[in-house]
Amino acid sequence: MIKKRQILVIGNNTNGCTPKHEKIAYDVGVEIAKSNSVLITGGLGGVMNACSHGAKDGNGITVGILPQDDPKFANDYCDIVIPSGMGFTRDFLNALSADGVIIVGGGSGTLSEVCAAYMSKKPMVAIRGIESSITPYIDGYVDHRKNVKIIGADTAKEAVEKILKLITA
Repeated sequence: MIKKRQILVIGNNTNGCTPKHEKIAYDVGVEIAKSNSVLITGGLGGVMNACSHGAKDGNGITVGILPQDDPKFANDYCDIVIPSGMGFTRDFLNALSADGVIIVGGGSGTLSEVCAAYMSKKPMVAIRGIESSITPYIDGYVDHRKNVKIIGADTAKEAVEKILKLITA
């Protein structure tokens, strides 16, 4: 049996998540499902909920890795719920579980996950045109080590195509 690709999608939680974020995240979820990859998110609201909804509508598999120790916090579109009880530390679990990461906006929590993925040299693609804590790093690096370039994409479809190329490269 061949292991399925696992793509982590990160971005704004319910706070700060706009209809634009939700639409892009939903479309990313649909595209991940179409690619026969497994969607991983933090399992909560905002971008995580919208992306999971899109993946479910696309008949995909969704995994939510929660910071809480209670599965009731998961959004309604998570097939597999992992209540880590790890709080913010779960950002590292999310990053290490992924073959690649797609970023849809975000604040300091998203930046934490980006740093965890960056230190683990996980391929990353970020949606351009959404002002966020990630904006200064799109099409560049987080620091002088140049571990992995954060590639920019303009659409959900382009983001998934790019991350799939990076994962299989």
